[in-house]
Amino acid sequence: MNSLMEIANTYLPKEDIEKISKALGFAEYAHKGQLRKSGDPFIVHPVETARYLADLNCDTTTLVAALLHDVIEDCDVSYTQLEREFGRHVAELVDGVTKLNRLDINIAASSDDNSSNDLRINNAASLRKMLIAMSKDLRVILIKLSDRLHNMSTLSSLAEDRQIMISQETLEIYAPLAHRLGMWDVKWRLEDLAFRYIQPDSYKEIASLISRKRLEREKYINLVQDMLNSSLKESNIDAIVMGRAKHLYSIYKKIEAYEEQGKDFDDIHDLFALRVLVNSKVDCYTTLSIVHELWHPLSGQFDDYIANPKENMYQSLHTTVMGLNGMPLEVQIRTHEMHRLAEFGIASHWTYKEGKQSNEKYETKINWLRQLIDVQKGSSGPEEFLENIKTDIFQDQVYVYTPKGDIFELPVGSTPIDLAYRIHTEIGHRCIGAKVNGKLVPLDYKLTSGDSAEILTSKVARGPSLDWLNVHAGYIQTATAKERIKSWFRRQERSTSLNKGREMFQKDLKKFNIEESEQEVAKTLKFSSVEDFFAALGSGSITIQQVLSKLNDPLPLKINSLSSSAVRDLTSSVEVLGVGDLLTNLAKCCSPLPGDDIVGYITRAKGITVHQLGCENIQKEQDRERVVEVNWGKSKSYYPVRISIHSWDRVGLLRDLTAAVASEKINVNDVVSKNQNDGTAFVNLDIFISSIEQLSKIFAKIEEVQGIISVERI
Repeated sequence: MNSLMEIANTYLPKEDIEKISKALGFAEYAHKGQLRKSGDPFIVHPVETARYLADLNCDTTTLVAALLHDVIEDCDVSYTQLEREFGRHVAELVDGVTKLNRLDINIAASSDDNSSNDLRINNAASLRKMLIAMSKDLRVILIKLSDRLHNMSTLSSLAEDRQIMISQETLEIYAPLAHRLGMWDVKWRLEDLAFRYIQPDSYKEIASLISRKRLEREKYINLVQDMLNSSLKESNIDAIVMGRAKHLYSIYKKIEAYEEQGKDFDDIHDLFALRVLVNSKVDCYTTLSIVHELWHPLSGQFDDYIANPKENMYQSLHTTVMGLNGMPLEVQIRTHEMHRLAEFGIASHWTYKEGKQSNEKYETKINWLRQLIDVQKGSSGPEEFLENIKTDIFQDQVYVYTPKGDIFELPVGSTPIDLAYRIHTEIGHRCIGAKVNGKLVPLDYKLTSGDSAEILTSKVARGPSLDWLNVHAGYIQTATAKERIKSWFRRQERSTSLNKGREMFQKDLKKFNIEESEQEVAKTLKFSSVEDFFAALGSGSITIQQVLSKLNDPLPLKINSLSSSAVRDLTSSVEVLGVGDLLTNLAKCCSPLPGDDIVGYITRAKGITVHQLGCENIQKEQDRERVVEVNWGKSKSYYPVRISIHSWDRVGLLRDLTAAVASEKINVNDVVSKNQNDGTAFVNLDIFISSIEQLSKIFAKIEEVQGIISVERI
C-alpha cells in the first residue's frame, strides 16, 4: 500500500491522492477477513493490480477502479453503491471487469449439460461482457490485464488443472490482446508465466539452454554495443544502446520454427539483439545509415514502422545486419516516446491529466478495434462471439496496402473478400474480383504482408455469394466478413431464403448420404419447424458444415458398401520425410511396433514397407536409394468412404480428380470409371478419411475441378 501511494504521489495532485486513499480504505474494509489461495490477505491483489497501473502513470479513475475491481463480485457491493461513493465512471469500469455469475447467464442449458460445459460458457460470457465494455472504455482492459498479470504471478497456489486452464486462456486471449493493444511489457510477462505452467519441462529446458549460452552471447552483444556507441558519438547522435533479450516463450516458438527447417537451438543467433533509443525521427534514420555502414544489411530484412505504423500505433525501424563473425544481428531504432508506446501501448495515452486532448489523439487510431467488437455483438452466443474475436483480433496478422496507400491489418489466411469487407460493407457486397500487386487473382487468394490489393466491384448491387460461407472453399477467413454476409442474407425475403435452403439441403446433404428426414434434422437442430430450418440455411444463418457437425454423423456405421475391416488404426502410420501420413505396410519379417527405431523401403508395387532399423533384410539391401527415413506418426483413425462423381467426360479428368484428392493428403484405395452415351462419365473413388469435416473439404476441392456436375457419398 505504501509503495502504491509513493508512486501515485510522484505524478498525481493532492486531491487525487485523497480519492485513491478513500478507495484503498473502502477496498480494505470490503475485503476484510478474506484470504487468497496463497494465504495472503485478499487486499494484496487489488493493491498489486493498481500498483502496476500506477507504474504506467495511469489516471486516477483507473487506479480507483483497479482497487475496487473485485468488490462487486466478492463483497456484495452493488453498482449503485459504487456509483454513489466514487462516481459513474468508476462504477462502469468495475462493472466491465466484473465476471458474470451463473444467474447472469441467459442461456437455455439442457438438463444434461455438465459442469465443465457450464464453466466454459460462463467464461466465454464473462469475456464477451468484458470485451464489449472495453469497446466503450479501453481502461477496462488495462485493469483486466493488470489483474491477470498478478493472478498469473501467484498461480502456483491453485490446483494443477486450474493452473493449466487459466494459463491456456491467458495464452489464447490476454497475451494476444495485450499485443494488439501494443502493450509488449504485459504480453511477454503473460506468455512466459503461462508457458511455465502449460509446458513446465520445455520451460525448464529453455531456461537451462539460455543460461548455458549467456556468457558467450553477452560478450558478443557488449562488443557490438561498444562499436555502435562509438560510431554514434562520432556523428554527435545522443543515443542509448542496449541489448534486447528474447523471452522464454518467444524462444520456444522460434525453436519450433527452426525444428521444421531441420535446425536446432545452436542455430538461433538472434536470442539477443540491439535496441537504440534516440531523441527524434531524424536521428532514427541517421542511426539506421550508421548501422548499415558498420555492418552489411541482409536483403529483405528491413521494416519501416515509423513511416507505416502498425494499427496498434507501434513505431520503430527494424533491420537485420550481418554482424561480427558472420552472425546475424537484429537492430531496432526508435525515439524514447516510441519506446514508451511500444512497451505500454494504449496505457501510455492514459495519463494523469485525464484531459480530452490526449485521449482524442488515439481514439481514431484504435477505432478499428471497436468496430471489430461491435460487428460481433450480434453473434448468437458467447462461445461464438469469443471464437469470432479470436479469429479477427488475436490471430497472427498480415499487413496489406490499398492503391490509396492505406494499410489494413488482417488475420493470416485472409482473402480479397475479407479485405473488401474490412474497407466497407458495401465494397464487400459489390466485390466481383481483385488485383494483387497488379495481377488478377482468384477470390480465395491468400494475402501476405506487403501485398498491394485492389478490390474490383460491380456498378450495381449484386450481393454476396452464399458459396463464400462454405468454410472449406476458403473464400473468407475473418468473422467480420462472415457476419456481414450473414446479415445481408438475413435481410432477404424469407420465401427466397426458404427456397434456397430447401434446394441446398436436397443437393448438398445428399452428398453425405445422411438418412435423417427433414423433420428429424430440424428437430435435432432445435428449430420449431422445417420451414424455419430451411430459411436459416438459405439465409446463411446456419451452414451445411454446422448441420453436419450438429448431426454428429457416425461415419463408419453408415458405410455398408465397404467392409468394416477396412477401418485402419493409424497407430502404425508413419511420416515419410515429413510429408505426412501415407499408405504403408509393416514388414512381417521384423514386425515393427510404435516406439521402435524404423526405416522405410520403397517397394515396386506396395508403396513403402516399414522395417525395424536393425532388420537383417534392410541391412542386406543393396539398392540404398530405395531406403528412406521414416518416423512414427500420430495415432489417428481413417475410415473408408466411396464417393460418386458425375462429370462431363474429357481428357485428363481422372488426373485432375486424383490430384484434387491428393492435395488434401488423402489416400485413394480404388478408382472405377464408366463412360455414358451422353458425353458424361461416372467416377467412383474409394478413399480413406478421418472425419466428416474432411469429407466436406474433399467435396469442395472436387467441385472446383472443370466439368463436375455433381459429387455425392454412396
